[in-house]
Amino acid sequence: MKSSSDKSRRVLSVFVLAMLNVSIMASLRNLPLVAEFGLSAIFFFLVVALFFLIPCALISAELATGWPKSGGVYIWVREALGDRWGFFAIWMQWIHNVAWYPVILSFVAGTLAYLISPNLSQNKFFILSVILLGFWGMTFFNYFGIKTSSWFSTIGVIAGTIAPGILIISLGMIWILGERPVQMELSWNALIPEFKGISDLVFLAGLFLAFAGLEVSAGYASDVKNPRKNYPIAIVLAAIITFSLFILGSLAIGAVIPKTNISFVSGLMDACAIFFQYYQLTWILPILAFLLVIGAIAEVNSWLIGPVKGLYTTSTHGNLPLFFQKVNKRNVPTRLLLFQAMIVSIVGFIFLYMPNVSGAFWILTALSAQSYLIMYILMFLSAIILRYSKPHVPRAYKAPFKNKGIWLFGSLGILTSLFVIILAFVPPAQLNTGNPWVYCTFLLSGLIFMCGIPFLIYARRKPSWVKKKH
Repeated sequence: MKSSSDKSRRVLSVFVLAMLNVSIMASLRNLPLVAEFGLSAIFFFLVVALFFLIPCALISAELATGWPKSGGVYIWVREALGDRWGFFAIWMQWIHNVAWYPVILSFVAGTLAYLISPNLSQNKFFILSVILLGFWGMTFFNYFGIKTSSWFSTIGVIAGTIAPGILIISLGMIWILGERPVQMELSWNALIPEFKGISDLVFLAGLFLAFAGLEVSAGYASDVKNPRKNYPIAIVLAAIITFSLFILGSLAIGAVIPKTNISFVSGLMDACAIFFQYYQLTWILPILAFLLVIGAIAEVNSWLIGPVKGLYTTSTHGNLPLFFQKVNKRNVPTRLLLFQAMIVSIVGFIFLYMPNVSGAFWILTALSAQSYLIMYILMFLSAIILRYSKPHVPRAYKAPFKNKGIWLFGSLGILTSLFVIILAFVPPAQLNTGNPWVYCTFLLSGLIFMCGIPFLIYARRKPSWVKKKH
């Protein structure tokens, strides 16, 4: 029987948890990347949904309702493969963000520059200032606890992602139905992409990364009201909202901007400018830019605490030095948050001083995707193992088709993740990333470094690191 104090800690409803998941996945900044595929974006979205999003949603729901404890993938992989691999899995979930945070915050800086002065988007000191102030500000904001942080993300994703997304989609539909000139081919043949070479598919890795993150909210499982029932409902709802925003939003951009003119950085605002200018609503553009900034900040905020809480859970079994085990009165691991902020600050400096910004942007994105997908391989494998090794653990939700289903969805997830990890080593045809051998060496070295750190920490752990229960 649960105590009243335990019940009082469960502060998240289905709606809030669903919005947290949407804020984790649904970033409108990804729309220009997908819009380059034109109508064939539907094909790629279906590929991602069938081979990754659906398996991830079903398996995350089963694992989270079977082991509804704070810690997420750490708990799941630990139960199946042991403590060493559990620590490795949660580390990879956390470390992939190191390259991702400066990227999305640079998008925030560019959008803010549009509000102040477009020339500031090329000012590295301005961009660096936004990255540092933004991330450190959100770090200290999360000191106030999960309830305050989650409500900020909920409001932010509604105002800064869902609302602008619906507006862009609506304008795109009005544009197409109003017989305006459409810049992409609208035919059945256009649904099937042209494959000139594997290098044309490399950006697909970025699309998989865009849909990743459903399992992150499992870090909030101990804060959810009735997690066995509400968790699967929330992630299915979030998946439907995210999929709809991505596919319809990208088509809206592709309808008004020629494929060759779509910019990864400003494509979203460029499309909105065309819409608003045509419909004489240019006064909305600054408001939209402000809302997009709020949405991006809410997305970062959603990622900022979840993986850290999961990493902190490993201290129960002595996998973190005592220094990082300190929490404040709201049970927030403050020193881990500070450590994360310091690493992101360092990476922010490196990112800004790279000579080829577009190439560096993609290399960091590819590295982030590869390290994250390694964690997914362990998660899918653990789900298969746990179905056999611990069949009697009650699960409020199970992946369909019994044991055949867990093999089907688990195998799809593992094989797809392996394919995308290998695919990311191929330099994209659309970008100049320099020498292909240097490109591959950078990714491989970065991946080895990121994978090696958790094993080094685990090998040097001490008995005194085990967190004492009070």
